[in-house]
Amino acid sequence: MTEQYSRYDTADYLKTDADIALYFDACIEEDTGDGCLIRAALGDIARARGMAQLAKDTGISIEGLSKALSADGNPEFATILKVTRALGIKLHAEMA
Repeated sequence: MTEQYSRYDTADYLKTDADIALYFDACIEEDTGDGCLIRAALGDIARARGMAQLAKDTGISIEGLSKALSADGNPEFATILKVTRALGIKLHAEMA
């Protein structure tokens, strides 16, 4: 008998604004400084909210968003700002 596994997708568990905020905060805290975890988190949140709507709200194509928010993406900071604003994520600074 072979075991079957379903693919885990974080986006499936980001149901509420609180879920998204807690997840994004945790990813910011755990990111090693290369931004990879933050990009991945934004990609997960974008999929949870809907890439088509995000593309419309940011003026960036779905393909462009997918590339920018992929593990090997390297989005400009302006792109990150567009995405976070369109997702309703407020960035703020706090002294460590």
